[in-house]
Amino acid sequence: MRRKQQEYVCELCGRQVAAVSKHHLVPREEGGRYGATADLCQPCHSTLHLTFSNRDLATQYNSITVLQKAEALQKYLKWVKNKRLERISNRRSKSRSR
Repeated sequence: MRRKQQEYVCELCGRQVAAVSKHHLVPREEGGRYGATADLCQPCHSTLHLTFSNRDLATQYNSITVLQKAEALQKYLKWVKNKRLERISNRRSKSRSR
């Protein structure tokens, strides 16, 4: 008998997903090690770190509400909200491998 997989909700895009990761609203490198976190799906988490620097995340985009309203994320959030996507490739490593 197969167990039903638990589903989680991404706090940024609102999709139900199989797994989430903790995103430090103020990145650890910017002093947020013990601060507030948000549960994000992997595509949203990767997109945040591709779109904004840790400094920008710490000073300008340190809440889910502000992130959801960020102009730089509007196209992505509109695109991802109806996708059944669980993972995207980590594009950060590809650009650094040159």
